[in-house]
Amino acid sequence: MAPDSAALLGLLAVLTVLAPVLTAVVWDRGGGWRRTARRATTAGFCLLTLASTVLTAANRQAEMYPSWSDLLGATAGTSAVPADPRSGQDPSPGRFTTIGVAGTASGVSLPVLAYLPAAYDAAPGARFPVIEALDGFPGSPATWVRGLGVAGYLDSEISAGRMAPTVVLFPPQTTDPALDTECTNLAGGPRMETYLTVDVPAAARARLRVRADRAGWGLIGYSAGGYCATNLLLRHPDRYLAGASLSGYADPGIRVGDGSEHTTNDDRWRLRHLPLPAVALYLASARTDVHATRDTAALAALAHAPISLTTAFLPVGGHNMQTWRALEPTAFDWLSSWLAAPSATGPGGGRAGRTAS
Repeated sequence: MAPDSAALLGLLAVLTVLAPVLTAVVWDRGGGWRRTARRATTAGFCLLTLASTVLTAANRQAEMYPSWSDLLGATAGTSAVPADPRSGQDPSPGRFTTIGVAGTASGVSLPVLAYLPAAYDAAPGARFPVIEALDGFPGSPATWVRGLGVAGYLDSEISAGRMAPTVVLFPPQTTDPALDTECTNLAGGPRMETYLTVDVPAAARARLRVRADRAGWGLIGYSAGGYCATNLLLRHPDRYLAGASLSGYADPGIRVGDGSEHTTNDDRWRLRHLPLPAVALYLASARTDVHATRDTAALAALAHAPISLTTAFLPVGGHNMQTWRALEPTAFDWLSSWLAAPSATGPGGGRAGRTAS
């Protein structure tokens, strides 16, 4: 049983119910130090089972520790491909693979999960657009696969023609599941911004048939990953054409260590004080998600030409998987409408995406 499995959660829930029953049965038995020891042991067991159940339920929602190796202290990245929840009956299903990333620029070397559309194998001479998909915190790349069912959505949208065949990368955003980086270069910590914007694209271009030009690269993320998608797009318009934020924020909400959380890593500050890049930005949230909607409205008020802005709101919904599942297909379709199409003419050839104006 994985640490985020339903079976483990069910077992712990049963033990949580049985623990007080056991405590009541043995509470007044015996005397002296033995009774004291039994009381302390059973009371401790009640607390342990309750805490374990709550933490497992939270982990199942966030998938912070999807495997025992993650929980016991292994690195955040994993070369294992998460179990694909699709039934196998989806039209033209894509497949998952893993690519190694040598942290030449960042010093961070973590493998990256990659979705390859069916056309990747059917058209061996083509080069495909790329989307980097960024998860929330706590979370992991596996959350996209198991929590958000991304493979089924991608298969469906591509098969229906609403989305061009696209390679989607799911890079880790931290070297430690307990460390929130918000995709920044932490002072004295991991350089995740450099990893995501330099090392990951370099590895993808070297190991996969993907477009090398900016017109073929986009970003998407939910929650903290939504902030990452917006922030990295604005900071690196030479590398990415478009980005989509689902329930994202305007600032990292952490201490980066160089003060940039109040300036260049605060997207409101950036939009007010720095030249605006020619990029396409998609901001979406549920209106009842107060924090995300407030920041989405603030960014939307500041973003103007040459930024091409699109906003989308669900009338109700929380900061949760159900909301992101509802927003996910349209966001991927929107990104695909901006990115350059698959090309058979070389690394950067073929039809260019629309200009962001």
